[in-house]
Amino acid sequence: MNEIIEAFFQAVELIVTLDPAVMEIAARSLIISLSATFIATAIAIPLGFLIYVHEFTGKKMLINLIQTLYALPTVIVGLFVFVFISRAGPLGFLGLLFTPTAMVIAQTVLILPIMTGLTISALSGIDATIRDTIRSLGANTRQYLALLVREARFAILAAVVVGFSRAIAEVGAAIMIGGNTRTSAFWTSTRVLTTAISLETSMGNIEFSMALGLILLAIALVVNLVLMTVQQR
Repeated sequence: MNEIIEAFFQAVELIVTLDPAVMEIAARSLIISLSATFIATAIAIPLGFLIYVHEFTGKKMLINLIQTLYALPTVIVGLFVFVFISRAGPLGFLGLLFTPTAMVIAQTVLILPIMTGLTISALSGIDATIRDTIRSLGANTRQYLALLVREARFAILAAVVVGFSRAIAEVGAAIMIGGNTRTSAFWTSTRVLTTAISLETSMGNIEFSMALGLILLAIALVVNLVLMTVQQR
């Protein structure tokens, strides 16, 4: 027990003193996850709107498929992306394997179904009376969509937050695609919070792993606090 307490305080010391290695890993994790979230948001929200506002054969089946992909294992995403960007894959010539760019791609694939499905759910949650009122007032398509966004903005924001949280916390795809490499250059290293925690724990560096874990928890806490603050306004 004493060893755990001692490791905890050493971890806090690493954070308070802004240990360069810890800060570098945390910064890289944030950049990669925020990039993936931004790309997924740009795709998922318009896609969710398209699916919601159009009626077509197989719509319910498509939504069920998207919701099923919420539970998509990260290792499956890693395998899928690996097949495409490995040397023998169709995108192998781009040389993306074991790069931060590949990790952004994998995280985007992972969170895209979640954010799309939650966007559809957010729009479906709008009261039918509100939708009918908007149409009865003669709103054109653009105005109709804009008002739907306004009504569902908090739920859509929650979808973005959930996507970011899922991206920054995943480890399976990050190891398969990123390889957890550490180089002298910040932008070519692929060591992020989750993969570093796994590696350092296996090496017995508990205090370093705990410091990274505390930062990961702190990021999750800050994200949720921001969401709560926005929703209360």
